[in-house]
Amino acid sequence: MEKEIRRIGVLTSGGDAPGMNAAVRAVVRTAISKDIQCVGIRRGWSGLINSDFTLMSGSEVSHILSRGGTILYTARSEEFMTLEGQQKAVSTCKLLGLDAIVAIGGDGTFRGALAISRLGVPVVGIPATIDNDIGCSNYTIGFDSACNTCIQSIDKLRDTMQSHERCSVVEVMGRDAGFLALYVGISVGATAVLIPERKPDFERDVVRPIQNARLTGNTHFMIVVAEGAGKAFHIGKQIKEELGLDARVTVLGHIQRGGAPSARDREMASRMGYAAVMALNEGRCNCVIGTREGALVETPIEEALAMKKSIQMERYEVLEALQNRLPRYSPLNPAPAGK
Repeated sequence: MEKEIRRIGVLTSGGDAPGMNAAVRAVVRTAISKDIQCVGIRRGWSGLINSDFTLMSGSEVSHILSRGGTILYTARSEEFMTLEGQQKAVSTCKLLGLDAIVAIGGDGTFRGALAISRLGVPVVGIPATIDNDIGCSNYTIGFDSACNTCIQSIDKLRDTMQSHERCSVVEVMGRDAGFLALYVGISVGATAVLIPERKPDFERDVVRPIQNARLTGNTHFMIVVAEGAGKAFHIGKQIKEELGLDARVTVLGHIQRGGAPSARDREMASRMGYAAVMALNEGRCNCVIGTREGALVETPIEEALAMKKSIQMERYEVLEALQNRLPRYSPLNPAPAGK
């Protein structure tokens, strides 16, 4: 990229994630430190089409580091999915004199960034999604905060489940990826975890773990379900029918997206926001900032979108090893004759 960067736009798009504000703050303040003006685009790609913007100063992003959500708002735009909508967005960039865009979000956000990059607008993406499912990055902004929110909620649920000797089925987000469910399941000592990457088998994944836990003295059970692995209400009904347990279902829903970002998300968002502006300032564009082996890396957008992230199934092995189960030989499971 040969053109000097004098003014950039920053937007947040797709599902909100804790830490987005920290990323916006880092983009704005890093830009100012390099004598680059920064324009905040409200409501994502829709805002770029409709020229919904605000000129941002360092003071405007004061005290947003600890806030959840996004001060720039976020929205999905069907119009932006069309070439006509994308051309309108490019026209807005020309009207506002934007030399580049920093887009904060997930896969959908980056597909939009790729579209306008092909129409001549330089872009840099920052991965922010609680699902942690961006292939080019080991970590995405918002994942740690969402995990902590789920853990705190489940810890509270466990108190009442234990008091009433019940089974709790908790549905967490993760339509296509089980990173959140598996991470949370290990962290709360779940009886069982269901994820999209491992086709659920009710007998193997739910019935047997509950039976083992009961035989070893447990009177309450915690089942964590990623939304893409099955509906919690259906699983709760099956547990009631097959095991006779009082199964109570909780869908955490959008509470997972809210709340103050964790230290990890604040620090990571700040580093990624800084790196995005530095890439543009140094002439690099049309890439996604990600993490790999602890370091920040830049991946071309097309390559980033083609990459898939597979879940670390050894985490599932950890979960199974830590489940409460009968020892190989016990009064309830005696050794065969001759052993």
